[in-house]
Amino acid sequence: MSLKMSAVTHIPVLLDEAIEALAVQPGGRYIDCTLGAGGHAAAILERSSPGGQLLGIDADPEAIKVASARLEACKDSALLVNDNFAHLQSICLKYDFFPVHGILLDLGLSSLQLASNERGFSFQHDAPLDMRFSPTQEITAADIINTFPESKLTHIIKEYGEEDYSHQIVRRIIQKRPIRTTLHLAKIIEQAVGGRRGRIHPATRTFQALRIAVNQELEHLPSVLKQALSLLGFEGRLVVISYHSLEDRIVKQFMQRESKGCICPPQAPVCVCDHIACLRPVNKRVITPSAAEVEFNPRSRSAKLRAAERITIEDDYHKAAEGLCWAMDVEAEGWRRPSLLKKLRVAFSAPQLN
Repeated sequence: MSLKMSAVTHIPVLLDEAIEALAVQPGGRYIDCTLGAGGHAAAILERSSPGGQLLGIDADPEAIKVASARLEACKDSALLVNDNFAHLQSICLKYDFFPVHGILLDLGLSSLQLASNERGFSFQHDAPLDMRFSPTQEITAADIINTFPESKLTHIIKEYGEEDYSHQIVRRIIQKRPIRTTLHLAKIIEQAVGGRRGRIHPATRTFQALRIAVNQELEHLPSVLKQALSLLGFEGRLVVISYHSLEDRIVKQFMQRESKGCICPPQAPVCVCDHIACLRPVNKRVITPSAAEVEFNPRSRSAKLRAAERITIEDDYHKAAEGLCWAMDVEAEGWRRPSLLKKLRVAFSAPQLN
């Protein structure tokens, strides 16, 4: 699959809705944590011109190549980094890219990865059971399928894939080990559940569960949300597009919790958490694709977009500024601390606090 073809066939999901939710403005600084083929990134750079800047992150080196070609015309405004978004804060500290006006996460599998015939994300073609976002990762889907004990493998397929037939599938997998290719695994799963029973192939949920487990997607998501919060300036926007109910639940609960002033249990007689609300929901209801978008791009049908805006009060912005400033000390041995602290206190503060 050529880089040119990859960029042309990529269709970003909820593109207009994401740009609107980010409130992209000329001269703003934005982070695309899931760069992919660069569809959302290109739109952000176009809307933030003149003067806009973009930090694009992707664990997949092939995505960086495709996005680099797509964004060639605005390469002076875009910094593309091949890394996992789990390291978001350290990446921003390294490149002095904070605070920012908006952060976007478009979770799940990219169109580039799904279209690749060699990566093992799909059972449309026979391929090794890999499923790694980055070739530097150690564990593959084949490792999980062929070495994990029955209880652990059942947990992955049942919880991450929300698969009702997880026990039958795992028993058949263990009987047929070793399993090396996607079509071999898909056939085993189909046999385990008694054949196809609808439009969705019976292996779909298991493949989804394996991909999530290989890339530790549900473990990384809470961490990156917390890091994103610390990098947003006053009225900065956090926008997340998810495709899986477990991902959406994590995002929803995070935004709800950070929008509350107290998160103590209801039975607590007095507040002891000292929690401060630092987000404000942008939309009362989750945003989903229109019927027209789903018809044009069927892979968008399960997408859900949630957005929240950073609110800052005096104590909160001082904590954010101090926290990032001390984190920078580790990288820069403290030489920028006084000037950096002044910069951060201005960026993280509401206008009336200046």
